[in-house]
Amino acid sequence: MVSLLLLAAATAQPSPEALRLGREIAGSGTLAALLPLIKQQQVGELIAAHRELGVSDQAQLRVTADRVFASGRDRILDAEGRAYAANLSLSDLRTIAEFYRTTAAKRLQVALPKVIQSTMGAMQGVDFKADVLAAYCKDAGKLCAK
Repeated sequence: MVSLLLLAAATAQPSPEALRLGREIAGSGTLAALLPLIKQQQVGELIAAHRELGVSDQAQLRVTADRVFASGRDRILDAEGRAYAANLSLSDLRTIAEFYRTTAAKRLQVALPKVIQSTMGAMQGVDFKADVLAAYCKDAGKLCAK
């Protein structure tokens, strides 16, 4: 019984190669493209919320944000990479990583921030919960707005 538990624990841990490939994939994916957009938005919001900061203070805040962002981004992408390594076969990881090394994938990575921004713009005003409630009201006559 103990042998089975040890075997299960050993097989649950991704190999170093799987972890490396998972992290490479994470660094090339959609989340990696989205994080800088989030940083830019949130730093802009911080600066707008603190009008008392002068130009040099704003520059210092941006430097601080860059440092904090780099640490947080690495932690997030490491976690994403571990998740890929734990949920995909080594063969799949190799294939996906190989794709991300292609010229087409490099162009995709450059385009992703623009694609994400366009998609987010198209989602303005979308309220899924309100749409579900309205449809449910129509279908069942319940949970209708009063």
